[in-house]
Amino acid sequence: MSTIFGKIIRREIPADIVYEDDLCLAFRDINPQAPTHVLVIPKQEIPRLADANAADQALLGHLLLAANRVAQQLGVGDAFRLVVNNGAEVGQSVFHLHLHILSGRRFRWPPG
Repeated sequence: MSTIFGKIIRREIPADIVYEDDLCLAFRDINPQAPTHVLVIPKQEIPRLADANAADQALLGHLLLAANRVAQQLGVGDAFRLVVNNGAEVGQSVFHLHLHILSGRRFRWPPG
């Protein structure tokens, strides 16, 4: 894993980790876009959601459940947004699949 997220998983660089289990890790974003902005990443390297396949189905479901668990742990209740960017054209800057948990302010629709 050559991305910054791989280095965080291996503890080669520091991060404000708020949750970890066998399959994923969650940490505060260093450039938050909301009062609560946490990233949930799989420990398995998957560059983009489009690169996932049927064998990753359980892991993808686990990430969603972990995101909910993290949101509850952080006290945001059921008022949060999950974002997954897929590709540089839509804002993905680290090519290691990750979910953004955003909360603590009003969001507009449509996003972007």
